[in-house]
Amino acid sequence: MTQSETPILELRGVTKSFQGVTAVSNLTLAVRPGRVLCLLGENGAGKSTVIKMLTGVERPTSGEMRIDGAVSTFESPRDARDRGIATVYQEVGTLPLMSVARNFVLAAEPQKGRGLFRRLDLETAGRLAVERLKELGISRVTNGSQLVGTMSGGERQALAIARALHFGARLLVLDEPTAALGVRESATVLRLIERVRNSGVAVVFITHNAYHAHSVGDDFVILRRGETLDAFHRGDKQVGEIIELMAGGAELQSLLSQSEKQAMQS
Repeated sequence: MTQSETPILELRGVTKSFQGVTAVSNLTLAVRPGRVLCLLGENGAGKSTVIKMLTGVERPTSGEMRIDGAVSTFESPRDARDRGIATVYQEVGTLPLMSVARNFVLAAEPQKGRGLFRRLDLETAGRLAVERLKELGISRVTNGSQLVGTMSGGERQALAIARALHFGARLLVLDEPTAALGVRESATVLRLIERVRNSGVAVVFITHNAYHAHSVGDDFVILRRGETLDAFHRGDKQVGEIIELMAGGAELQSLLSQSEKQAMQS
């Protein structure tokens, strides 16, 4: 994929304010097919507001959004989904007391039979779910009747991603997908992101973990208090430089000094 390819989604000079308070200011970014754009920042950086604008929950106060090069607006999350934009939230969009099959087709259940004899086709749903999970490298789930609550956190993220891709997502917005996971499960999710990228789907990976972003990202935007601190591409910066940008040079040095003092006192 090349930088000249038309982005699936662009924000150009987008600002979002709430009752006079600016949450995001003059944000510009482009998300291209087969690339991972990492949106980084600490709590309060404006990442959640960006998610809401990308997925139709909020509309920008100013600036413009472009889909496939054309100026567009989303009136609702349904508009975003209809344009192929799907979001997997930090909380993981699966229901633990329901089966893999039911979770996979939730709100879009396949039916079989006619008239009064129509019923949910769980066999087809389960088969599709297992097939899509295998395509993402998840082979431990072999039965659609398995309860989601028995799956690991990484496998549940995989199910939510597989569901989004099956129903036509061209752009995945991943909201802190590794935040609540351990090292092994985080590695599973990072491999998922690489597989999705390699399939040609665009990814927005929203995170405060510079190490995870650095390992899979192609393009990077760092936010701090709603402002864009920097935008760059893979290979332009080392992970230590990204961390310093996120924390702020002076504040980082202050934190390091405090840690050193505590270590000397202990």
